[in-house]
Amino acid sequence: MEITTVGLDVAKRVFQVHGVDAHGKVVVRKQLRRKEVVAYFTQLPACEIGMEAGSSSHYWARRLQGLGHRVKLMAPQFVRPYVKTNKNDARDAEAICEAGPLYSPLRARQRIGSPGQRIGAADSPVAQEQRAESQVGESAGHWAYYCQCARGHHW
Repeated sequence: MEITTVGLDVAKRVFQVHGVDAHGKVVVRKQLRRKEVVAYFTQLPACEIGMEAGSSSHYWARRLQGLGHRVKLMAPQFVRPYVKTNKNDARDAEAICEAGPLYSPLRARQRIGSPGQRIGAADSPVAQEQRAESQVGESAGHWAYYCQCARGHHW
């Protein structure tokens, strides 16, 4: 069976892969070390990969898109309802696979996700830097204001 959809739970050292075929049958449940991820996805045919949006997910999304895969990022609050029982990496990967844009037996194999669901693509490194700089600039401005208030300049 050919993997068509993958849920990838990204962590610091160990990544969990959950893959299903076009009929929704589980084809692979695998744990990968960080150095094995690119090699594993290089040998897979192009498929849809879902990941929770997080700190390193944009980096991994760009790497996997470079290999020809279609990657979708989802906010964690949209994945949480699909976690069946106790939370662990394998169940997270399964929930990611079922959650949004990829595969859902509850929605008759709707491929793009529900209309109201916010699903994004990976940000470029430049966009990530710009967002980080604007957040740092805003917080620095607020910090200066608070310091001036503490000194009594804005009372």
